[in-house]
Amino acid sequence: MSEAAPLLVVEGLTRHYDGGAVRALAGVSFEAQAGEVVAVTGPSGCGKSTLLSLIGVLDQPTGGRVTVGGQDLSRVRRPSAFRAGHIGFVFQFHHMVPTMTLLENVAAPMIALGVSRAERTRRAHEMLGHMDLTARGGFLPRNVSGGERQRAAVGRALINRPSLILADEPTGNLDTRNGQVVINLLMSHARSRGALILMATHNPEIAAQADRRVELRDGVVVS
Repeated sequence: MSEAAPLLVVEGLTRHYDGGAVRALAGVSFEAQAGEVVAVTGPSGCGKSTLLSLIGVLDQPTGGRVTVGGQDLSRVRRPSAFRAGHIGFVFQFHHMVPTMTLLENVAAPMIALGVSRAERTRRAHEMLGHMDLTARGGFLPRNVSGGERQRAAVGRALINRPSLILADEPTGNLDTRNGQVVINLLMSHARSRGALILMATHNPEIAAQADRRVELRDGVVVS
């Protein structure tokens, strides 16, 4: 039996700024399978966030190629629609819309997929239950704790059932206990759906829980 094709393929990826004076990435290549948890590690400035931005179609590479589920990202004509359908994001800072309740924030990504209002509300309530946030759904972000905001951000990332979840320092703004809660929720819900998690982290304890690591230094993969 042949192995399944990798969900994510990164080939010779480069990203230069200031006319080439700054090389954030310099020929990064690796593959990852659906269902894996891959930690992207390395010191500050090594290119972790740049890598996730390129894979998430938030930026364009200077050279190289990224494919997600067999789709060459350079050929994606509507990046926002592609992200809505295939990619979930979790950031260090939750990026909740401050004037929307947690329920509304979690439901928001479904709008781009044309999900009805009633179905959005139903699925968002269900997701908040998974995140142990049922009692907080009607609260604005400023009225809940940092850990609760980040759990809601995980729910928002998972709500469209993406095949790829990009997590950029998802525990960087949390204490140890809340950080582990977020990681547990992210991993269990993503793995139950066979999704790939690509997680940039400085935290060696969090990285150790991944299936494997991609270590960056000065914009290149060193291990």
